[in-house]
Amino acid sequence: MIRGLYTAATGMTAQQHAIDVTSNNIANVNTIGFKKDRAEFQDLMYETLNYTSGRTSQTTINPTGIDVGLGVRISGIQKSFLEGDLKETGNPLDMAIEGKGFFQITLPDGEIAYTRNGAFKRDSDGALVNGNGFKLEPEIVIPSTFTKISIAEDGTVSAVDPVTGDTQDLGQVTIVDFVNPAGLAPLGKSLFQATDASGDPVEGIPSEDAFGNIKQAFVESSNVALVNEMVDLITAQRAYEANSKSITTTDEMLSIVNRLKS
Repeated sequence: MIRGLYTAATGMTAQQHAIDVTSNNIANVNTIGFKKDRAEFQDLMYETLNYTSGRTSQTTINPTGIDVGLGVRISGIQKSFLEGDLKETGNPLDMAIEGKGFFQITLPDGEIAYTRNGAFKRDSDGALVNGNGFKLEPEIVIPSTFTKISIAEDGTVSAVDPVTGDTQDLGQVTIVDFVNPAGLAPLGKSLFQATDASGDPVEGIPSEDAFGNIKQAFVESSNVALVNEMVDLITAQRAYEANSKSITTTDEMLSIVNRLKS
């Protein structure tokens, strides 16, 4: 009976993690470029009371064993990189990747981070930056006097020089992809960092090879499906309550045993 207390406790801890993950997904339902998480669990060790295929006689074996599980633990949090819906913004500096790929962002320490959040602005020098002021890599500068900014599906950035009236190419947006995007480490601020698990970034031109297209004046919405998250939240809550009930039941059984001589 004591085993039941500890087993149910691991279940409550696991479901608390599931609620934490689901709550974070719901909180970021309107975060541009957000990728939802999914908690994954695995059972713990088993106490074997009777081995499977153990001898029951000289000619027969036990068809099943007696293995009592000792609970559950969280084994990982899997990030889903399914593409979210594209939302038109009307801002010519906004970009969404339709398909595979990540934008490259230069952090203040010079390291490169990766994101699907394509809500870009211009800083005081005209360089394209994200909402935190981190520059797009490779750097693209759009003079404040230039008009009719155009970003092609292949990432070519151009604008009209008001002095000459000519259209000038201002740079090339490149994107990267990974063998295992789920292995990227989240940094917050809709940014990810490459790890040994993700593999090295493979850089390319949008719309070429297996890379996605650039959609100007669009951003990618979160890929969180609110209805599904609410169902997951209710399921985790009910599982938490069931494990709590297991602890209460085990405690009542122990109480009965303690009162046997009274």
